[in-house]
Amino acid sequence: MSQSLEGLFAQTLARRHVLKLFGIGGLAALLGYSRLSKPQPTVFQQDRLELPFRLSQPATAVVIGGGLAGLAAAYELSQRGVAVTLLERSPQLGGKIASWPIQVGDQSFMMEHGFHGFFPQYYNLFSLVNDLNISQNFKSLDFYSLVYKEHYAPEVFRPSNSAFPWNIVDLAISSSNRLEWGINLTHIKHLQVFREITGFRNPQSYQRLDQLSVEEWVGDDFPRGLYDLYFLPFAKSSLNAPDVLSAGELMQFFHFYFFGNPEGLAFNGTCQDMGRCLVDPLVAAIEANGGQVLTGVTVSQVDWQDNKIAGVTYQKGSVANNSVPFWVDRNPLLSSEQMEYFGAGDQVYSLAPGADMALSLTCTHQGCSVQRQVEPNEAGYLCPCHGAAYASNGQVLAGPAKDNLTQYQVLKREGDRLQLVAANLNQGNPPMPLKADYYVMAADIPGIKALFALSEGTVEPTLAAQVDELQVADPFAVGRFWFDRDFDWQHSWFTSLSGYRLTDSITLYHRIQDDYIAWAERTGGSVVELHAYCYKEKDFPTQADILSTFEAELYEIVPELKGATVLHRQLVNQKNFAGFPPGSFANRPQTTTAADNLLFAGDWVRMPFPCGLMERAVSSGLLAANAILQQQGVKRRPILSVNPEGVLKI
Repeated sequence: MSQSLEGLFAQTLARRHVLKLFGIGGLAALLGYSRLSKPQPTVFQQDRLELPFRLSQPATAVVIGGGLAGLAAAYELSQRGVAVTLLERSPQLGGKIASWPIQVGDQSFMMEHGFHGFFPQYYNLFSLVNDLNISQNFKSLDFYSLVYKEHYAPEVFRPSNSAFPWNIVDLAISSSNRLEWGINLTHIKHLQVFREITGFRNPQSYQRLDQLSVEEWVGDDFPRGLYDLYFLPFAKSSLNAPDVLSAGELMQFFHFYFFGNPEGLAFNGTCQDMGRCLVDPLVAAIEANGGQVLTGVTVSQVDWQDNKIAGVTYQKGSVANNSVPFWVDRNPLLSSEQMEYFGAGDQVYSLAPGADMALSLTCTHQGCSVQRQVEPNEAGYLCPCHGAAYASNGQVLAGPAKDNLTQYQVLKREGDRLQLVAANLNQGNPPMPLKADYYVMAADIPGIKALFALSEGTVEPTLAAQVDELQVADPFAVGRFWFDRDFDWQHSWFTSLSGYRLTDSITLYHRIQDDYIAWAERTGGSVVELHAYCYKEKDFPTQADILSTFEAELYEIVPELKGATVLHRQLVNQKNFAGFPPGSFANRPQTTTAADNLLFAGDWVRMPFPCGLMERAVSSGLLAANAILQQQGVKRRPILSVNPEGVLKI
């Protein structure tokens, strides 16, 4: 009689039982993953020849984009003697890990794009931390909880050095939900699922699964408990919804974070905001090595010649006060016969019928998107976060905002797309040409598409096609709330949540970051952040919808806060995370490109080894730097990864 997986795990787990079950991939591979000897990181890229560490001849590089990928590339190049100029459009560096000051009452805090966990298998990111000698900026969160709204008991993940298959054994022993997994290896689909999640291999896994979405892959005879408990919450934590995420990409994600990872799932947080803890030290190191870091500058032209980049032109100032045009797509969920809307998240623009001027709906106070008021006595716009009010033409009517909403001239319309340019140009910022030996494009996907749209000359056609196919994921949102009281919490300080309409995680900032801890000790209050990883815009078309749902679900998650006074609320809502839809793997751009002086870096780049999120961004930046160093005959930085293939690889 065949034995189901949960039945086997419920027994005393002798080694011979595990080897019998997992012996499909060979005893030698499994014995190499013993409890007594933790697998070491795989060295993906390391020069065997004795090469110089620094350049002997001058070389220059321009890095466009100051997120983690661009900072990692600029840091490594500057260490090796390359003269680096880094260009960042935003006033703050860091991209998705940027932080900026906000005012809460009479105190200033640093706001971020949401909590970020630093997992121990982020080998390349932590190699930068070690280089910079800033390990004291991070703290262990000790354990990690996954809490379900209904039916399932919480899952708890603690530090572990067990590799496959022992990490699964340990999970089965510790999980209160192990009898809910529903895996029966006598079912052919269940066996196929088990082989896929434990046997990731690039490109074979993508060849089998990349054409399917996760939702499609699990739709037929899939273990329901396995999906509810692990696949759904972890798929969404990739910032991609299951209906638009490649099943092949999810296998890579699972392999990196669990099945190929011998480090466990517990992670570190930062003692302060990401800017002070990681971004600022990286920038200081780049500048100490002679690099130039320019913020608040916008690339206005990319010149191509002979299938290479011949130079770029940039202009000081954000898109609100320079002459660089940009394209935005019509938002059908918000548009009506009375008003059209373009863009998404916190970059939305309104356009009245027949008008040639569009209005930015980004509140000039602290960045929320304002909402149109349609009642006759309330015509205009209202900020759902802090109450700033604007007239229909964008003029401030009531604080806390002091500046009017920004206006943009409509240059062109092509179907459902608008090309806009700032209406009140700052003529004191002339275009600045910049030439270099190498160019690293490290912007996010909207930024990369904008750079190619600004190209002059004949663009390398393969790259143009690849960039055109890139897609962003569904938008994400972060709501941070300040309360006048604290509460008891039995789970981890960062906890993943599953089963709610909007909310995917909760973070207790007053237990993690020093400034928030001090505020809570002084006031007796609490600071709680909710995160929606990839919500559907049709369900939450406005920021007011997001805020009200966050707040309602927060009182379900923490009933003790019902009746507490909300002292302040802050919303971050963007649509720029990398999408990994079905069929996108084969033509996804890699770090090196068909233009030999152009490199790509970012969490959207196709990587040659498993990695995810921040580690993917950093690793891509270091790979881009290594490609330049190799052309210059200089020693490359060793690049590390988890075991690139699953033990039961097919």
